[in-house]
Amino acid sequence: MTDTEFDLVVIGAGPGGYVAAIRAAQLGMKTAVVERDRLGGICLNWGCIPTKALLRTSELYHQMQNAEAFGLRADNVGFDLSKVIARSRAVAEKLSNGVAYLMKKNNIPVIDGTAKLEGRGRVALTGKNGETLTSLTAKHIIIATGARAKTLPGLEPDGKHVWTYKEAMVPETFPRSLLIVGSGAIGIEFASFYRTLGAQVSVVEMLDRILPAEDEDISRLAHKAFKKQGIAIRTGTTVERMVPGADGVTVTLKAEDGSTAKGVVERVILAIGIIGNVEGLGLEEQDVAIERGHIVVDEWCRAGASGLYAIGDVVGPPWLAHKAMHEGVMCVEKIAGLDGVHPMDKANIPACTYCAPQVASLGLTETAAQEAGYDIKVGRYPYLANGKAIAMGEAEGLIKTIFDAKTGALLGAHMIGAEVTELIQGFAIGKTLETTEAELINTVFPHPTLSEMMHESVLDAFGRALHI
Repeated sequence: MTDTEFDLVVIGAGPGGYVAAIRAAQLGMKTAVVERDRLGGICLNWGCIPTKALLRTSELYHQMQNAEAFGLRADNVGFDLSKVIARSRAVAEKLSNGVAYLMKKNNIPVIDGTAKLEGRGRVALTGKNGETLTSLTAKHIIIATGARAKTLPGLEPDGKHVWTYKEAMVPETFPRSLLIVGSGAIGIEFASFYRTLGAQVSVVEMLDRILPAEDEDISRLAHKAFKKQGIAIRTGTTVERMVPGADGVTVTLKAEDGSTAKGVVERVILAIGIIGNVEGLGLEEQDVAIERGHIVVDEWCRAGASGLYAIGDVVGPPWLAHKAMHEGVMCVEKIAGLDGVHPMDKANIPACTYCAPQVASLGLTETAAQEAGYDIKVGRYPYLANGKAIAMGEAEGLIKTIFDAKTGALLGAHMIGAEVTELIQGFAIGKTLETTEAELINTVFPHPTLSEMMHESVLDAFGRALHI
């Protein structure tokens, strides 16, 4: 490329990186993006989007298998794995191409290569074959290199029998049995997908409950639902040893009491967390601090050296695409000197897990609120008491809300059940607007909808529930 001087260079074109670049271009900043793989990053290509395509398939498969409950008949229900995978990849491809269109629309050049910081305001570029490309200069540089699956000694993936999320999304054959190590969002989503399509699935979690970041009530209900579906769950358990063989993987599990159990599964999926892509960027020379595999930033995403910033998964939890996008916009608007820019409040970021039943949450759990010293009011409303949920055949779930008893401020919302990944945004808007129970109680919710349970949960927190 002939032009090498920019106002902003973004390293990485995942959700945070490409959104930051678009916002910068909207504000009149001359912007370029460097990406060594595919536009859209892990989220669009190997994470959020293709997994949701897979989970949609399993959801429909489950509904077809249970068609008789709705007075319908669907005989000989089956699936074609190659077509299931092909659809997922096509969805990812379409959205990645959409990002390319957005780059072109906003006149943002995309450089296909690997970037390394080369002193203040300079980015050295290397091509895919190791060739040196023209260096770039920029007043501001945003690092948005994302993260990758974490591994532990003795728990390394081999891509054949022991998978990360990438291999789990494109299996050549459908495994009859699976062990999933880790019960966070990634592990539980794969457990839900594979179990629904017929695999024997076991989940191992080293902590005392699955979905450990969620409220305890939600974790407990999720455990009950997954066990009912036939998923074997072992909490307080670690993987002591894995030995891949011709017929699968021999796994030795160790419980908290020291007892061990051995078994063989066809495949193992590692879902024990992620670690930031910080290597090879020249961060050390820029006096950038790295802790636990992630770049340390301040409230404006500034990363030590003047003019250097970092956003998204590379700066740590929560590892969510929407968090990365918000950081990208906030960071760019701060660089541009816009009025009214605010640091991100992580308590206002909703988290979603697209298993069956779905899980979604926002803000403080009940335990966290108590530990923070709040005098709280807690509301709960079951799906079983909601007309729309019963009509849908989805009467399993709970909406839970937590309020400051003194001020009425919404502290947290936690959900499990059908479509809660959509419902949670209502509470996210309310919390961002610093709502209290008064506004929520006086809001008119449409009937019949699942959203009515949000209203009833608030009413229940203040002793006013109408339908339980």
